[in-house]
Amino acid sequence: MPASKAQQATTAKRRAQAIALRLAGMDFDTIAERLGYANRGAASKDVWRAVEAHRLEEAQAVANLREVEGQRLDRLQAAVWAKALKGDVKAIETVLKVITQRAKLFGLDAPVRAEISGPGGHAVQLTSATLAELNDLITLAGDPGDADDEEELRYEETDDSEEQDVP
Repeated sequence: MPASKAQQATTAKRRAQAIALRLAGMDFDTIAERLGYANRGAASKDVWRAVEAHRLEEAQAVANLREVEGQRLDRLQAAVWAKALKGDVKAIETVLKVITQRAKLFGLDAPVRAEISGPGGHAVQLTSATLAELNDLITLAGDPGDADDEEELRYEETDDSEEQDVP
């Protein structure tokens, strides 16, 4: 049988007090004693249930906001779509900006892989290194703004979808 509204209100109030006490730095034994929990485990379980419930509520709120923002982007794109298809350069730029924003909003872009290349453009192989060895690599890399270095480490961004041949 589900808890009555009065029981739910009492539980919510006690949970809020338990969270406030925990945030104030009290241990679960003290919280259990002050608020009438059977033991420290019950107090801990109740606090973590509240934290998890809040996390789930927050995740749902973010998902709802993301959906609303996606719908707004759809409407903006629809408003200029016909002009873009007819070759209107400004409309095309607008559509591309909307598409880019949608990709960011929904995490559609493939992650960018960064690679540090060593002398000759070959990958730097590290399985394990001491702090001194890492500092040597940093020294070898030099200042990225220094064009005088003949052999310098390069930072390159590559798309994960492309295969990289590393000799």
